[in-house]
Amino acid sequence: MKKLTLVATAITGLLSTTAAMAQSTVTIYGVLDGGYNRVTGLRNGTANHIASGIIEGSRFGLRGTEDIGGGYKAIFTLENRFELDTGSVTNRAPSGGQVPDRLVQGNLVLPTVNGVPYGLLPAATQGALQTALNIAAYGNAAGTPGTTGGLGATVGVNTAGNLFDRQAFAGLITPFGAFTLGRQYTPGYIVGASFDASQTESSLAAGQVASFPPSFDIRLSNTIQYGIKLDGLTAALMYGAGEVAGAGNSAGRFYGGMAMYKANGWGAGIGYNARNNELGQKSLTNTVVGASVDIGPGALYGQWATVKDENPTGLSSVSANLIAASPALTAVAPIVQAGLINGLKQDANLMHIGYRLSSGVHTVVVAYSRYDDKKAADNDTSSYGVRYSYALSKRTSLNAVLTRFSNKNQAQAAPGGNGFLGGVTANAGVDSTNIALGIRHTF
Repeated sequence: MKKLTLVATAITGLLSTTAAMAQSTVTIYGVLDGGYNRVTGLRNGTANHIASGIIEGSRFGLRGTEDIGGGYKAIFTLENRFELDTGSVTNRAPSGGQVPDRLVQGNLVLPTVNGVPYGLLPAATQGALQTALNIAAYGNAAGTPGTTGGLGATVGVNTAGNLFDRQAFAGLITPFGAFTLGRQYTPGYIVGASFDASQTESSLAAGQVASFPPSFDIRLSNTIQYGIKLDGLTAALMYGAGEVAGAGNSAGRFYGGMAMYKANGWGAGIGYNARNNELGQKSLTNTVVGASVDIGPGALYGQWATVKDENPTGLSSVSANLIAASPALTAVAPIVQAGLINGLKQDANLMHIGYRLSSGVHTVVVAYSRYDDKKAADNDTSSYGVRYSYALSKRTSLNAVLTRFSNKNQAQAAPGGNGFLGGVTANAGVDSTNIALGIRHTF
């Protein structure tokens, strides 16, 4: 039987461990990526700032392997994200804690209430509903965007400040496959990342057009994965224990799988993710298929994914929290909770096509992505642009990015980077442009 090797998740998919490795090794690795980032169309105009993660998210990691004989190896990975510009392990979007208008403006969240158009409701009722929405969105009755409460507090990366937010897992490679457990990349995301022309790098990445609410679970905690790599085939199955305090076993539960085949000059893959919310109801679910083929001096990439979420996660306590904050909101709190659940539901297709050309020290990527909203609101977002890198050495490159986001109807997405969210534009339907210049060093 041919040897099967583990696939430890990385940005492009898998890191295989080979028999050529020493008996016991620990590798220190990382990425330092930062530069100038400009985003237009925000509430306060154009944002000009120094950002971390323009091409790749800055990180520091430890990876270890121990050969324990008989075809078995023990492995581990600990990977910490950090901000090159501040040294923090967390960041906020350029738009701060602002949430989309469709999740805070009464007439958009609740076009009708018990069959009555929002605009025809009594003024007192409209006022109470808007106050409740402000508290739910921003943690204050005035509706001032901030970072201390409500949905706005979640607009960022690693807002909990976890030390090893990127990856933290241990496992065992065996002659018949490999098992890992901990915090890991999900199977569906691995397929999407593998067939993204930008390889998830920069604001040109496919997932950037659907980052709030997230269209994919990128990585999850409390997971166990079985993976194999056999010739050109890579496959994995993952199960995630929700471990929601005080809830049943189905609450927060995740399962997924993927298979990819890469041959000389082409590749294809399929992945599936499914996760329950805190009540055990089926929540964010994805099916993604992708392919790549060498054409001319570069490669053409394409992918298509479904995004479905009928029971968004984390909203079951909105009504109770509103009542606790202000008992006067008791009558409207359930209405607001139902409106937010409806506003955060997803039913969309995510499409991406791009071309990647590497020649000597030059790398050029052009791509087009589209989040095609299938709901009645038709809140579509498209992105297109170009990314260029010049390699100063094998480990250091200079990078430039130009990406345009086009928002339709109530869509409000703003471009971010590999290491940060872009947040939202000033108002529904406002477009945005990203210009970024930076340097990346890997070790």
